[in-house]
Formats: sequence, structure tokens, C-alpha cells
Amino acid sequence: MDSAAECRYFVSYTGVKLPFNLVNAISVEALSNRNTFIRAYFNDARVLTGFDKVVYGEIELSHRYEYHRNGVLRRAEIVMHDENPAVVFFDEAGVQVAQEVLSHANDNGAVA
Repeated sequence: MDSAAECRYFVSYTGVKLPFNLVNAISVEALSNRNTFIRAYFNDARVLTGFDKVVYGEIELSHRYEYHRNGVLRRAEIVMHDENPAVVFFDEAGVQVAQEVLSHANDNGAVA
């Protein structure tokens, strides 16, 4: 993620539509009491650009988002533990137009 991105923490997410809706914000101090949490990244406009679901210290799920100029999701990169990464593309109306399953990820979960 961009080093200038704002990082916040959440208990979970809701919904099936992308981008996910993060719920129940928690403080960084509360993380030591949790086995599972969401580490989320926001740009300067406070728009969600990605998140990692952390379970027992390991990243289980990652999403990275890019948006059209009108604010609608353009691209979602999804990496799930032990599965091939996928990229989903949307038009400016938010309609899914393509999905691509990538062959592999590198050690930190980013698509190679």
C-alpha cells in the first residue's frame, strides 16, 4: 500500500458487493486483544483503497481497489490465502465487465 495511505482497523465487513463495507472500527490499542481484524487503507479523500483481513497474525484475505473518476469502483484485486488472485473490472456504471484469475502471487500476497 501507499505509505501515505491512512490505516484504520475494523472488526469485520458486511455485504457481498464490492467494495466491502467495513464495520465496527477499533483502535490500534485494541488489536492486542483480537485474533482477527481488518487493517484498512484510505486515500486522502478517505476512500477505501484496500484492506487486509488478519487472522492470528497472517493475512488471510486482501482487497485492493481502484476507482473511476466518478467514484465508482473500476478494479478490485482479490487475494485469498492458498488461492489464485483474481482481478475484477467494472465499467463507470459499476457493472462488472470482466474477471481474470491470475496464476500466482509473490510471498507478500501481491500479484507478480
